[in-house]
Amino acid sequence: MGLEAVVQDIQEKGRKEAEAIRKETQAEVDEILKSAQKRVEVLKTTAEQEVQSQIDRMMAQEDSAANLVVKRQQLNAQKEVLDQVYGVTLQALAGLPMRFHQEVLSGLLRQIAKEVGMGVLSTNQRDFPYVRDMISMDKTYAGFRMGKIVDIEGGIQVENADRTMKIDLSYRTFLDRIWETGLKDAADILFT
Repeated sequence: MGLEAVVQDIQEKGRKEAEAIRKETQAEVDEILKSAQKRVEVLKTTAEQEVQSQIDRMMAQEDSAANLVVKRQQLNAQKEVLDQVYGVTLQALAGLPMRFHQEVLSGLLRQIAKEVGMGVLSTNQRDFPYVRDMISMDKTYAGFRMGKIVDIEGGIQVENADRTMKIDLSYRTFLDRIWETGLKDAADILFT
């Protein structure tokens, strides 16, 4: 075999080895790329899930915040309505006929005479003459005298003789007591 044949044989073996190395390298590259592609897909899926999770969390927070704002506005509107009902009720009480006020004042005077015995009575402008006449004409109220005119819708305020104790028997005080105990019932009636 000549030198040329040996060179050709070596070149042929070199080409085959190079081709085998290229194929092997290409297979490794393909395997690395395939593995990298799988990792990219996993990372992409994980990132998409995380983004969706964050979006869901943000939407839930926004939804909760919006619900809270709506609830607060609803409660404020209900409180406004209840305040209006309270005011209208107080005005309606004050606007009742004089006969009603006289009956209430007579009952309150009897209660005050039993509980306090003597003192200074204050009423609003409308009720002042009636209460003044009652205590001047009935000996049961001899220990009482008239005080000043006060800004109340109706009822009586009484101070004991030495003015150390004051009892508020005004319509507003009675309505406040009823309002506190019946507010839930009133809200249920108005808002359900």
